[in-house]
Amino acid sequence: MMTLDNQPATLSNTKRTRNKWVRREDFIGWLYALPALFMYAVFVLVPFVLTIVYSFHKWNGVGPMEWVGLKNYVTVFEVPNLIGTIINAFWLVVWFSFIPVGLGLVVASVINRVATGKFGDFSRTVLFLPYIIALVAAGIIWGWLFSLSGLVNQFLNVVGLGSITRAWLGDFDWALSAVGVIGIWVLLGFCTVLLSTGMSKIDPALYEAARIDGSSWFREFVGITVPLLKQEIGVCLTITVIFALATFDIVYVATAGGPGNATAVPGLQIYILAFAQRNIGLASALAVMLMILVVVIILPIQRLNKETY
Repeated sequence: MMTLDNQPATLSNTKRTRNKWVRREDFIGWLYALPALFMYAVFVLVPFVLTIVYSFHKWNGVGPMEWVGLKNYVTVFEVPNLIGTIINAFWLVVWFSFIPVGLGLVVASVINRVATGKFGDFSRTVLFLPYIIALVAAGIIWGWLFSLSGLVNQFLNVVGLGSITRAWLGDFDWALSAVGVIGIWVLLGFCTVLLSTGMSKIDPALYEAARIDGSSWFREFVGITVPLLKQEIGVCLTITVIFALATFDIVYVATAGGPGNATAVPGLQIYILAFAQRNIGLASALAVMLMILVVVIILPIQRLNKETY
C-alpha cells in the first residue's frame, strides 16, 4: 500500500517521464520537418539574403562585385521606365484582383441562387478551368484573340463596332487593359469557386428571414452575403494581389512588355535587367522593392481579416 510520503515522489517521477516523452516527440517531429526546412532554407532563405546583398552592389554576375550602397535603389526611382513598371503593377492589381473578386462575388451569388445541383457544379468547373491552364498558354491564346484579325475584332465588326477595332496588345493606350482582361479571365473562376464554397456555409435561415421581411436580392447580397464572406474575400484579395504584382508569364508571352514599356511589370523588368543586361545589382534592388510592395499591400488585408474574426 502506497503511503502519503511516497505520493510526491511518484508524481514527480510521472511528471519527469511525461516531459521526457514530450521532448522525444518534439525531437522526432523536428527530424521529420528537417528535410523540408533544409530545402526551404536553400531555395528561399539563402536566395532572399543574397538578393538583398546583391542590391547594394554593382555586379554583372561574373566579375568582382563593387559596393554602391543605395545607388541601385535611387536608380529605380530616377529611371522612368523602372518606376513605371511599379505603376503598371498597381494598375494590374485593379484588373487582376479587385475586378475578379467583385465579379466573383456576383457570379457565385447567382450560381448559388439559380444554378443548383449538377448544373451548378458544371458552371463552377467551366469557370475554374482557365485558372488551371498554363499561363504561357493563356498568353498565347489571348494573343491570337486580341490580334488585328482575331476573334475579338471579328466580333466587334459583326456588332457594328468595327471603327474601334485595333491590335489591342500592340496599342499604347489599350495594351495594359488588354493584359488586365486576360488576368480577369484567369482569376475569375478561382474567386468564384472559393466564394461559392464560402456561401454554401452560410445558414439558409438568414436568407429565408430576409425574404420574409421583403428584402431584395441586392439587400441580401449586401447585408448577409458580403459581411459573412469577409474571410474568403481576404483570401481572394491576398492571392490575386500577389499574382498581379508578381506576374511575369502572361506579360512576357503576350506583349514582352511592349509596346514600348506600356505593359512592362517588375517581374519582367527584373528578368531583363538580370539576364539580358546583366545588371544583377539593379535587378536585385527592384526585386527587393517589389517584395516590400507586396508586404505593404498584403499586411493590411491580413490584419483586417484577423480583426473581423
